Amino acid sequence: MFAVRTCCDMLGFPRSNFVRCCRSLMGITVAQIDQEVAKLLELKAQLGGDDGKNQFVLKTAKGTRDYNPKQMAIREKVFNIIISCFKRHGAETIDTPVFELKETLTGKYGEDSKLIYDLKDQGGELLSLRYDLTVPFARYLAMNKISNIKRYHIAKVYRRDNPAMTRGRYREFYQCDFDIAGQYDSMVPDAECLRIVHEILSQLDLGDFRIKVNDRRILDGMFAVCGVPDDKFRTICSTVDKLDKLPWEDVKTEMVNEKGLSEEAANQIGEYVSMQGGMDLAERLLQDEKMSQSKQASAGLSDIKLLFSYLKLFQVTDKVVFDLSLARGLDYYTGVIYEAVLSQASNEEQNGCPADEGVSVGSVAGGGRYDGLVGMFAPSGKKVPCVGVSIGIERIFSIMEQKAEASEAKIRTTEVQVMVASAQKNLLDERLKLVTELWNAGIKAEVMYKKNPKLLSQLQHCEETGIPLVAILGEQELKDGVVKLRDVTTREEVDISRADLVDEIRRRTSEDQLVTPRRQ
Repeated sequence: MFAVRTCCDMLGFPRSNFVRCCRSLMGITVAQIDQEVAKLLELKAQLGGDDGKNQFVLKTAKGTRDYNPKQMAIREKVFNIIISCFKRHGAETIDTPVFELKETLTGKYGEDSKLIYDLKDQGGELLSLRYDLTVPFARYLAMNKISNIKRYHIAKVYRRDNPAMTRGRYREFYQCDFDIAGQYDSMVPDAECLRIVHEILSQLDLGDFRIKVNDRRILDGMFAVCGVPDDKFRTICSTVDKLDKLPWEDVKTEMVNEKGLSEEAANQIGEYVSMQGGMDLAERLLQDEKMSQSKQASAGLSDIKLLFSYLKLFQVTDKVVFDLSLARGLDYYTGVIYEAVLSQASNEEQNGCPADEGVSVGSVAGGGRYDGLVGMFAPSGKKVPCVGVSIGIERIFSIMEQKAEASEAKIRTTEVQVMVASAQKNLLDERLKLVTELWNAGIKAEVMYKKNPKLLSQLQHCEETGIPLVAILGEQELKDGVVKLRDVTTREEVDISRADLVDEIRRRTSEDQLVTPRRQ
């Protein structure tokens, strides 16, 4: 009995297993027990000790990353630009749980459904991490019986994809969505979504970009007139969606060899998906002998014409192209679809790379119309027309980060406007009093946590962190009721009365300053 208890203790087994061990070892000799214990101890030594130092590798999970303060400063700037645009167009914000019932997400993403993260059974509920923000939004509308809203939502989503970190493709990443739900006149809200994409990408200054547009009804009509069986529409659509990554011959091979499409049908599709243009292309296709036979395609082409007329009024037609190769593989799209991409030359220029080394980040925004998604969740089946756009924040951030690394600009990671410093010893109390006055006035201020810091150390801290001003206290300044205000960049100093200090700091600093020039 003692040997069994010792065995349990040595192997780290709970004492609750003691009786079970005794019963299982009945009839076994002490020598046999010692032999088996020795084997187990040897195996345990091979696997590593109790501290686990030989087993544990300190790293982030595959497809995820940490963000340092400089990276977060860039990210915050991007978020502020995007949110400002969403608010400028009248959107309000919501939030939804990071996980949903599995059945909520099932059947909404076509072939990409395999990328959904499923969770273990949680008390009788089968759950999955959200794949995007659109399906949870549709569930939210149906559950709360909302039929009219303009909302934005910025949150993390999760996809069990093969990550490509240099291209901004992760398993955990943010999406920035803007959606308009409600019954409105055709193409007006759709055009505004494209205007929003144009505003954001222009303000972010990522380089030249194009917004490709198409319509799911045009695609379905095209498949029908080209001889694609009805039951293959969605799977062929998913294959066409790969044209931005693969050459036509590879896409055609997949259609014929893997999806079972006839070569004749694939060749006809190839003729159409090579077409690009604007309103003129829509007009030409409306007269096309084959496409005009499809009511679906004709309806989609008429809406594309109307869309371009509104885009002209919104002054964004210079960046928008009607592209029949655009498919977007998600099953819930029912009408107009769009995707924004940076030009290859722009990517190379922004990354400072020659043509053969440019980093391609793919699309940086995408969206479309999904009039039937809310009805899938509503018990009555009531449809709520919706259209929206999602900004690819991670891919945009990859470009912004590389631009920052190549730039001579210094990235500020704080927004401190002034450092409260002292030129002499024993002035900690006075520094704390002054910094408190500044905080009370809403000034972003900082003070060193030392009783008698050297003035040079305080000034160096300001230069390293980009703090633009230093408020310096000394014996003479205290007697005269002034503060010596120093400009860190020019090193100019001026005495400011204590009563005027707050106004002077506000006048000299910008609340939203993020990037400061490097000292030459």
